[in-house]
Amino acid sequence: MAVIDGLDADLVILQEADKRMAPRPAALPAGLVREAGWQVVPFGADDVDGVSLGWHGNAMLIRGDVQLKDTGRIILPGLEPRGAIRADFSTPIGPLRAVGVHLGLIRRNRQAQLARIAAELRRLPDCPAVLAGDFNEWGALARSLSDSSYVLKTATTPLSYPAPRPVARLDRILYSPDLRVAATGGSTAPGAARIASDHLPVWADFLADPGEPLPSA
Repeated sequence: MAVIDGLDADLVILQEADKRMAPRPAALPAGLVREAGWQVVPFGADDVDGVSLGWHGNAMLIRGDVQLKDTGRIILPGLEPRGAIRADFSTPIGPLRAVGVHLGLIRRNRQAQLARIAAELRRLPDCPAVLAGDFNEWGALARSLSDSSYVLKTATTPLSYPAPRPVARLDRILYSPDLRVAATGGSTAPGAARIASDHLPVWADFLADPGEPLPSA
């Protein structure tokens, strides 16, 4: 929680927030999260009884002037169970759609998972969007999110894996063209971050692009 609080973020997207086996207890206790002033975004039956923090290990925390409007779950294809979470918010920069992901280890599965996410985003009403998480991709991202019908840009964030000596940018933040990146970075307490997780946190500050009109909330 010290590492998360040190990011000074309004929205945090986590992976492996819950343990893998049923009843999938939270790896980061929800009570501790709430005591620190965060609201846990609810995503499904697993978190009804307060045992889990999210869905398929993905979780979102919000605070400040970020208000939850809607949530959704995206079942992803692949050999192992994977899922993405989606939430729509009202924020100080306008409406925002956030998607949290933890993609598979096999490249063809990741490509199929990205294609599934792109299809879901195309299905929903237009809204400025951020897609963030562990992409498990050591090279260039698949073209599935850069086709002619749905385009996301990639924020230039620091290397994040492995935490003791990062050499790969596995954790990424993608965003729609109607947002503008004001700044990016990593943990301000790298020593603590290397202990807290095997991945270092990355962050991005966003502004509404004045050249692109935002839809109504």
